[in-house]
Amino acid sequence: MTPTHQGRPFSLFRNLNAKIASIPMILTALVIFVGGTAWTVFYSFTNSKLLPRASFVGFDQYERLWATPRWLVAVENLAIYGVCTLVFSLVIGFVLAALMDQKIRFENTFRTIFLYPFALSFIVTGLAWQWILNPNFGIQQVVRNLGWESFTFDPLYNADIVIYGILIAGLWQGTGLIMCLMLAGLRGIDGDIWKAARVDGIPTWKTYVFIVIPMMRPVLVTTLVIIASGIVKVYDLVVAQTSGGPGIASEVPAKYVYNYMFLAQNLGQGFAASTMMLLSVVIVIVPWAYLEFGRRRGHG
Repeated sequence: MTPTHQGRPFSLFRNLNAKIASIPMILTALVIFVGGTAWTVFYSFTNSKLLPRASFVGFDQYERLWATPRWLVAVENLAIYGVCTLVFSLVIGFVLAALMDQKIRFENTFRTIFLYPFALSFIVTGLAWQWILNPNFGIQQVVRNLGWESFTFDPLYNADIVIYGILIAGLWQGTGLIMCLMLAGLRGIDGDIWKAARVDGIPTWKTYVFIVIPMMRPVLVTTLVIIASGIVKVYDLVVAQTSGGPGIASEVPAKYVYNYMFLAQNLGQGFAASTMMLLSVVIVIVPWAYLEFGRRRGHG
């Protein structure tokens, strides 16, 4: 053995302190997340009520779930909220980031102002926008006091558009984070690319669409995953603003799960709904994992 190899530790014991420090997190992931997920899926095929019990009923809970109007409304609301959140948060966040990237004065101040809502809890945001959208003393009343007596803007009290009132609060809170992620991506673009585009006479919007945005693919993919994970678990905003009302008009899957597991004491139905939410997360995570790691391995 050469001298250079004499003091080299066996591969298993390299970075031993770091590996020991990671044991609690590994155990947490295996026991809490993986174990809890398996436990939920297992009991979703049972007729559990107040307490879990291994009384298997096959896919009955899932058939009952998709035959329940409340669940269908929740899925429809999540789809509307999700699509609108993806589109508007990406567009607004990118536009704000592009404007901030122009080296404007007081950039740090504006960045702090836009990011500040993200520091608030969803409950605080929901309650604040519940007041703002209240027709008696919110935006509607302010505009009417200015002279437009027929102005109407009460989305939280209109079953047809209540989900859009929740969407407004969600965009207000989350767009600042998207702006910061996009700004970080824009700041990573080499300035020579902009100079070359100007020399070639390429319009600014074409430079963004055909050159800059494709170069920001890793940032965009990560941003999409962050947005999608927030969409699937939306709960706080709904509870704080409408509690699922009017009626069940603003019901979402997370609230459906909570109601059936803790209020209706129907664990089997709640587990089935939780499993469907898990499936939606898997649908988001798998393409992301492929885009991030599959292509790299393929090009490696």
